Amino acid sequence: MAELAQLIDSEVFLAYATYTTIVLLKMMLMSVTTAFFRMTRKAFSNPEDTAAFGKGENAKKYLRTDPDVERVRRGHLNDLENIVPFIGIGLLYALSGPALSTALLHFRIFVGARIFHTIAYLTPLPQPSRGLSWAAGYAVTISMAYRVLTTGLYL
Repeated sequence: MAELAQLIDSEVFLAYATYTTIVLLKMMLMSVTTAFFRMTRKAFSNPEDTAAFGKGENAKKYLRTDPDVERVRRGHLNDLENIVPFIGIGLLYALSGPALSTALLHFRIFVGARIFHTIAYLTPLPQPSRGLSWAAGYAVTISMAYRVLTTGLYL
């Protein structure tokens, strides 16, 4: 058990915890952004959410989709699809004993790529900016997974 405590106290694990917290907060911000866009565009998906705007037929006109709301939702979904694997694989990677400089490079590229991806999605910036930022983050996760598999391959 002492070895696990040493790994958790390591600089690599602290870096992992820091950068994971950053991307999780960024992902949580997407929920707030979605709510903001729903309120400002008056585009809701649930009837109870329209109660502040009236009842009956008057409220039904707010049950609609909006392109801006959908764009934010797609960005949030993309975060879920990419940040969740990073958290799991990143934890295993951090516990596999990589060099601090290599781990920091992985974590920083991933966080930077996800932040830029969100900016590219919401602005929107022309392609391939969003695609390249997605690919950079995805490549980092694959690289960490490769390290985990080659370090302790028990297949």
